[in-house]
Amino acid sequence: MSKYLYLYHGPATPMDQFTPEQSEEQMRAWGAWMERVGPALADAGAPFGSRDVVADDGSSAKPSDQNGYTIVEAENLEAARRLTDGHPFLSEGKGRFSVEIFELMPM
Repeated sequence: MSKYLYLYHGPATPMDQFTPEQSEEQMRAWGAWMERVGPALADAGAPFGSRDVVADDGSSAKPSDQNGYTIVEAENLEAARRLTDGHPFLSEGKGRFSVEIFELMPM
């Protein structure tokens, strides 16, 4: 069993800009997905807040639209991909949001 990192990309609305109703709806959707994933959920993760980028020459660049992460455990990359079925971050259906999946290798 390997661990896989999900990185969330897209123009997500910051959580502090949700109405109480939107926040409740989001929490319900995430809770349902996490319950479905069950014991494969190694780290529920967190949304990202403030950000900056430092290049190898010391300059700054524009930060990416990464919004958060989750870590799951799965037999292989395809199984980790299947765990994204019904994922709330992928619910819009317009191609603006994505989840990158990376296998975490042992050191």
